[in-house]
Amino acid sequence: MNSGFEHSDAESILMAKLSEDLRPGYQRKDSLWDGSPFAWIRSRPSRQIGAIGEMLVSNWCESKKISVSRSGDSDADRIINGVRVEIKFSTLWTENGIYKFQQIRDQEYKYCFCLGVSPFEVHAWFIPKTEISSPRPPALTHQHGGSEGRDTLWLSFEAKNPPGWLSNYGGTLGQVETLIRKAR
Repeated sequence: MNSGFEHSDAESILMAKLSEDLRPGYQRKDSLWDGSPFAWIRSRPSRQIGAIGEMLVSNWCESKKISVSRSGDSDADRIINGVRVEIKFSTLWTENGIYKFQQIRDQEYKYCFCLGVSPFEVHAWFIPKTEISSPRPPALTHQHGGSEGRDTLWLSFEAKNPPGWLSNYGGTLGQVETLIRKAR
């Protein structure tokens, strides 16, 4: 029982003890993320997680002295080094060790920056939009509507084993930095 719980009512003390006994069965089993500087992100609602990913990319670009600004419309998230970029963010899906970069749409951007965060590692890819258009490479599938879906795609793969075609577009933030500096 939590030693910080102090109450003179015996029934409250008993209920607190019973609650503590039940807690392990209801807590997320996320020991993989224990001590991770990114663990807090996983507790946020999905809409906030996307915004956090965008801010992480923006702050990273600023720390590298790469120009970054909002795009001014909803077809791209940022203008990075003068290029329209859509940002997709995924934390590691613990139960199966994969990244899922969701809601990839056919909009007005030139690159898709995929930032993947594992408990103690960060992965990144800077993918030209032309590479995620038809014909679609492996690991990029329709997100909604099965084979009939057409509006959104997702890129899903094991974090430890990204598809080979992604190797040209990064894997590490250092590789992505080089690609961004060359992008036009």
